[in-house]
Amino acid sequence: MFPEAIRALALAHVGTQPPRPTGLDEYQLTDREQEVLRLMARGLSNLEIAGELILGLQTVKTHVANVLAKLNARDRTQAVIRAYESGFVPLH
Repeated sequence: MFPEAIRALALAHVGTQPPRPTGLDEYQLTDREQEVLRLMARGLSNLEIAGELILGLQTVKTHVANVLAKLNARDRTQAVIRAYESGFVPLH
C-alpha cells in the first residue's frame, strides 16, 4: 500500500513541477545509502532492510539517518518522494 500511495502522490505532483535533473547525484549518496533508499521506496521497514542487506538494525538506522540528512528530508516519506521525483526510483 505505502509504495503505491507514494507513487500516486509523486505522479500527481510531477505535472505541477518544472523538470529536474534525473537522479540524486548532487546529494552524493554512497552505494549503500542508495540501496537503502531504494528499499525504503519499496516500503520496507528498517528491520526488513536489515534482513534484505544482511546488516545490523543499528547500521540500517544509521544509513537511513544519513540518507535523510543528505537529502535534507524531514522523514522517510519525504525522502522517498524526492527519490521518485528525481527519477532515482522509477514511477512504474
